[in-house]
Amino acid sequence: MKELPKVYEPQKVEKQIYDFWMKGGWFHAERDPEKKPFTIVIPPPNVTGQLHLGHAFDETLQDVLIRYKRMSGYNALWLPGVDHAGIATQIKVEEQLRKEGLTRFDLGRDKFLERVWEWKQQYGDRIVEQLKTLGSSCDWERQRFTMDDVCAKAVRETFCNLYEKGLIYKGRRIINWCPHCTTALSDAEVEYQEKQGAFWHIRYPLADGSGAVEVATTRPETLLGDAAVAVNPEDERYRHLIGKKLILPLVGREIPIVGDEHADMEFGTGCVKITPCHDPNDFEVGLRHNLPQYLMLDGEGRITGGYKWDGMDRYEARKAIVAELEEQGYLLSIEPCMHNVGTCYRCHNDVEPLASDQWFVKMEPLAKEAIRVVEEGEVKFVPERFSKTYLNWMYNVRDWCISRQLWWGHQIPVWYCDDCGEMTVSREDATECAHCHSKRIHRDPDVLDTWFSSALWPFSTLGWPEETEDLKYFYPTDVLVTGYDIIFFWVARMIFSGCEQMKKPPFHTVLIHGLIRDPHGKKMSKSAGNGVDPIEVINTYGADALRFNIITGNSPGNDMRYFPERCEAMRNFANKLWNASRFVMMYLTIDRNELPGTLEQEDKWIISRFNTVAGEVNENFERYELGIAAQKIYDFIWDDLCDWYIELTKARLTGEDEDRSRQTQQVLLWVLTETLKLLHPFMPFITEEIFQALPHEGEALMVQDYPVYRSELNFPEDCAAAERVMEVIKAVRSRRADMNVPPSRKAHLYIVSEHAADYENGRASLLRLCSASDVSVLTALPESTEGMVSLVTDDARCFLPLSELVDLDKERERIRKELEKNRGFLQNQERKLSNESFVSRAPENVVQAERDRAEKLRALIANLEESLRALG
Repeated sequence: MKELPKVYEPQKVEKQIYDFWMKGGWFHAERDPEKKPFTIVIPPPNVTGQLHLGHAFDETLQDVLIRYKRMSGYNALWLPGVDHAGIATQIKVEEQLRKEGLTRFDLGRDKFLERVWEWKQQYGDRIVEQLKTLGSSCDWERQRFTMDDVCAKAVRETFCNLYEKGLIYKGRRIINWCPHCTTALSDAEVEYQEKQGAFWHIRYPLADGSGAVEVATTRPETLLGDAAVAVNPEDERYRHLIGKKLILPLVGREIPIVGDEHADMEFGTGCVKITPCHDPNDFEVGLRHNLPQYLMLDGEGRITGGYKWDGMDRYEARKAIVAELEEQGYLLSIEPCMHNVGTCYRCHNDVEPLASDQWFVKMEPLAKEAIRVVEEGEVKFVPERFSKTYLNWMYNVRDWCISRQLWWGHQIPVWYCDDCGEMTVSREDATECAHCHSKRIHRDPDVLDTWFSSALWPFSTLGWPEETEDLKYFYPTDVLVTGYDIIFFWVARMIFSGCEQMKKPPFHTVLIHGLIRDPHGKKMSKSAGNGVDPIEVINTYGADALRFNIITGNSPGNDMRYFPERCEAMRNFANKLWNASRFVMMYLTIDRNELPGTLEQEDKWIISRFNTVAGEVNENFERYELGIAAQKIYDFIWDDLCDWYIELTKARLTGEDEDRSRQTQQVLLWVLTETLKLLHPFMPFITEEIFQALPHEGEALMVQDYPVYRSELNFPEDCAAAERVMEVIKAVRSRRADMNVPPSRKAHLYIVSEHAADYENGRASLLRLCSASDVSVLTALPESTEGMVSLVTDDARCFLPLSELVDLDKERERIRKELEKNRGFLQNQERKLSNESFVSRAPENVVQAERDRAEKLRALIANLEESLRALG
């Protein structure tokens, strides 16, 4: 039997334990027809990433579930991997190039991609190693990357499948464009922020000189792209102007007034400027009225189109254009306003709506099945309220823009013919035009949205589009664990992709967690200065302390606040378990872990308590109440096992009766070992380390059977008897503490109860833990209880001779002094309350507070007088 060091030092233990698990191969799952699979795919962290508390939160929840299922007899697979993170990774490498005085265009596409792959080789496994530090029990033999050959083949197959069904198309649409990242964004990648802005009221003169109309806009620079002004055909103010021409201020071109229901008669002036290339609603109005399209911004947010402001940044141009509008008499007024502005989720710069040729996924046909599987319960959200969030988005989903103007990512598998102009869409790299067989073809330079490949993650990682045996066995997966912030980015897209490609949803449960916030409820970030590096926390307190802090603070779907001091508290909990285990091992002389044939009252109590907790914890797991489960285990270890059972059995353990000592050892070893199993999914390192030091069967704790409720381990009568004894111990200790009686001062304890046998069985514990000189168990009250302290529990009345607890003369003197002091306080209170001036002028709440204080003093004086009488 290995000896445990005096102090638990996680920094010395955790890497050794993880290497032990890896060497044992216990994270790896192979197909086994005799076992039911349980599969989780990791939300792949970005290849650029470093572990932050959000990762630690997400990965801890998954690891707890996968360890629990593994120990519960499932063939548990936790499939890991990392995401190529198109924009984020390209930005990182471009920053590196800038330091060398280069751009990606200096290198060219092929050389630039070589640099990105080099960067990936150097930094790509950083977050994987950090996940191992956390204790993640992933099947690292199956690690995937969203741009490896297997995933790349799945991406090509999906694109071609959807294109052949008419569900992917190329079209000119208004898309979200980030001028900083210089790429298109999907709707889900746009975050809206309320910002201070203004309505600029501008005069648009009629071409015939008969007057003007007034238009209000929050983006005056876009007037350069105006193709018309719209009025509602029902608006009597402007109906007569429909068909007339206006002169566009500053530009001078003629634009028509069109009648369109898009113009809201109740909003603003009722006249709406129509800029088809820079607003999604205006784009549709332009199509209806066959308006020309004037693109007035380039990809970097600069003015373009042959204007005097060409090359100026959009916001600098805004100032210049507004100044000139004012100078030429077109600016009528400026009205400050707050409005929602779309920003890039990656760089947080303002997004521009731009008309552009892009690739889209047609969402309406795909959304139908993705809606059905949630509405009919094939996919459940935990908590259920997030299904409404999901469904609301799916019912209102717009076509998904999937092309990105980047070089790093899955390049779109489309080739254009330089001779006939047709497109070739191919699963393999095309060498000639599929239509005219010309060799003069060039590939679409854009790449696919990162989420396109992530959407295939549950089945691409298992070998699809090949019909692999792993795919047949492990798909559909079981639970997806993720934050509510990527329901639209990722969860929805996985569901409709699984339904479309596999004809089955990718998982049956989506376990949603919230965000980790700082102690004040603020979002954590480096820029805000409130970020926490989980690796530093692990180095200070150990991975188990961080994991248990996260888990016990977690409630599904809700944000949690991270309190650093709770990590210290959880380290203290780990130390409590460590010290209890060392205490048990000090007295162990047995080498087999089995319960004895004979059990005493307190043995049956701890076994019953453990059995009850094990049953409840399993129920909590099935309901994904991981935080509640962890708290129940914490309470059992701290209160029941350490504070009660070990204390109750110390006398037996260290006594001269070898049989009773051995029996106690057997119960302690059994309960400790089963408790380690119960706690293991939450705190895997310390539990494995202690388990390896105890007499045990099997190679590792992580592959032991998880404890379940067993009816034969339920002893309700003995449990109730033990708890009666414990209630008396608690009552006596509490009263002695109130009276400041030191443990060294012994007193005779009298217990009156109809359950006399229970207290007789607990005599040894009562003597020791109540600091009793003797224990007398009676079935009726003694003839006189004068001069005794009385205590009451649910099942007993207890008495302690006061003279044995305190020096009566000194106690009388102490009470008299307390009485004198508090009577003086009461006199002052009554004097204040009899002052009519105070009572009439002071606020009612102040007067009432003084009355309450006086009442408390009267009650205290009455108690002191009663105590003095009791002393005789």
